[in-house]
Amino acid sequence: MEVATVKRSRILVLAIYVILCCSTGMAMEAVKQEKSSGEDTGNQPVAHKQAELEKATFAGGCFWCVESAFDELRGVAEAVSGYTGGLEENPSYEEVSAGETGHLEAVQVSFDPLVITYPELLDVFWMQIDPTDAGGQFVDRGRQYKTAIFYHTEEQKIMAETSKARLAASGSYDKPLVTPIIKATPFYRAEEYHQDYYQKNSLHYKQYRSNSGRDEYIEKKWGKAMKNKQSKESSGRYVKPPDAAIREKLNSLQYQVTQQKGTEPAFDNEYWNNKREGIYVDIVSGEPLFSSLDKFDSGTGWPSFTRPLDPKNVTEHEDSSLFMKRTEVRSTHGDSHLGHVFSDGPAPTGLRYCMNSASLRFIPKEDLEKEGYGDYLKLFEPKSQ
Repeated sequence: MEVATVKRSRILVLAIYVILCCSTGMAMEAVKQEKSSGEDTGNQPVAHKQAELEKATFAGGCFWCVESAFDELRGVAEAVSGYTGGLEENPSYEEVSAGETGHLEAVQVSFDPLVITYPELLDVFWMQIDPTDAGGQFVDRGRQYKTAIFYHTEEQKIMAETSKARLAASGSYDKPLVTPIIKATPFYRAEEYHQDYYQKNSLHYKQYRSNSGRDEYIEKKWGKAMKNKQSKESSGRYVKPPDAAIREKLNSLQYQVTQQKGTEPAFDNEYWNNKREGIYVDIVSGEPLFSSLDKFDSGTGWPSFTRPLDPKNVTEHEDSSLFMKRTEVRSTHGDSHLGHVFSDGPAPTGLRYCMNSASLRFIPKEDLEKEGYGDYLKLFEPKSQ
């Protein structure tokens, strides 16, 4: 009994020592020495689970226009123009456009549900079409240009029906919504010259689109709403997924830290010694949190910053756990536990945001545009003399 008591006391003392090191900014030399005496773990990357992509299929008239609406959305891996809804296998564009196959021009979207949700895709779709037109879309007439939502799962069906009902009840339309919600049928990829047509043949695409009546309709129907949506995009694009999705995306340590207020080991985490240029985002929601420009070596073994990249994306909360008062830092939209902030940092703020690598995902400067964070590239541009 006495031996067990001594062991428990030692464990408690060690735990308090680690906490005090983080609280005061003390360098954990004992941990460093232990690391140097064994295998050098360095800045080992933590394995991140990749979310399984899901598919969404929409028919909205000319697939060039519909593809362009989805192609550059953050969270969309690919938008493919093609044909679906008919019986003929591997139809050609000539056959479909002549109305001979029963197929509709459609776009199949591969998306990451942890970044952009199916209801968000539905919102984008509704704003590209006239759902009251049963004869086609804008200048393009005929069955092949009708609108439809093709669901791939029963969950998608329910979400599509809910979205349609909500739109119908919004009072935005004087006529009934005629866009059907149909179980997905085989999708046939269109000829290669149709893919990314808005990029490959931009002049012809812009001329066609301008004359089609689509943009005029969208501006008249949704102009103000779309402007408001764009102005709120920075907050609306970052959401906390359901717990099951979070568990699927994160490894056990990342889940324990972000969802259960855990703490990762000092000096044995992914970013404590990362010196590359880039930004750090919430591993759960993707919201931008910190910049490498504000990162400094605090000697604690955790990534430390003098300030957040965007103050709107972090919240502070009183934390009275472990017999002391600290200020917890959480992400605004993902509500992830990030770490704590202390008033012993360097100039210019005097603050030390002591974060857990397990709560963060680092995006290097060269990948910002590709990852949808291109607005932050200007931070790393050389300063003019």
